Amino acid sequence: MERTLESKGKIRIYIADNGEEKQIFEYFRKNEKFSLVGTSENGENVVKDVILLKPDVLVMEIVLSGLDGFEVLEKLKFNMKNEMPKVVFVSKLSHSGFVTKALNEGASYFMVKPVSAENLEERIVDVLNSSGDNIIQTNNKVLDEKISNIFISIGIPAHIKGYQFLREAVKLAVEKPDIIGSITKKLYPTIAERFETSSSKVERGMRHAIEVAWNRGKIENINSLFGFKVYNSNDKPTNGELIALIADKMIMEG
Repeated sequence: MERTLESKGKIRIYIADNGEEKQIFEYFRKNEKFSLVGTSENGENVVKDVILLKPDVLVMEIVLSGLDGFEVLEKLKFNMKNEMPKVVFVSKLSHSGFVTKALNEGASYFMVKPVSAENLEERIVDVLNSSGDNIIQTNNKVLDEKISNIFISIGIPAHIKGYQFLREAVKLAVEKPDIIGSITKKLYPTIAERFETSSSKVERGMRHAIEVAWNRGKIENINSLFGFKVYNSNDKPTNGELIALIADKMIMEG
């Protein structure tokens, strides 16, 4: 176990893991934007350390010695109240039930191992953006987090380009609902410009992301998200249908 309180001006991160992902530890030790304030593979130590050190982000595996990740999260919520760090689960347990439980219990994000350190950094930045934290200033913070959680639940992996295209599309559809009626003429070109690519690549990337999700067989997750049966295993939404469905949910939830 390592602990440090020297992290002024940096994003303070604590990693609760068994140490298998050694490149993750080394990456954040050397990253100048972050301060790795502590690490442990023992859940009881994680609770004590996080209460003491108050990191901005807790990156945590579910499988820990002593207390598991869910038990750690429950104890931290009870003891820290408004001082809770953002929690990102990074686990080898990939069953959708674990993802749903983690997000329902208050985690901000769930990633399935193996993950790259760069992707983890990007997700941490997303999570902090969505918190309204002064560390990083952006717009649409809460919306980003909600969309990301939906994508995780329905099986769209964060590392593929279509994930980013779809997330941007949902945000655009929330801001300008009528854009969904001009998906080819307005939505695709707008996203293509932001990502410095072509409209055709945006369209293909989105379609690929949806195909990946449907091939993972997580149909029931999307049906449960919307509270009624939207699709069955033989259905697959178009890009526009999925974007509109998620955007409508975001708008109704405020």
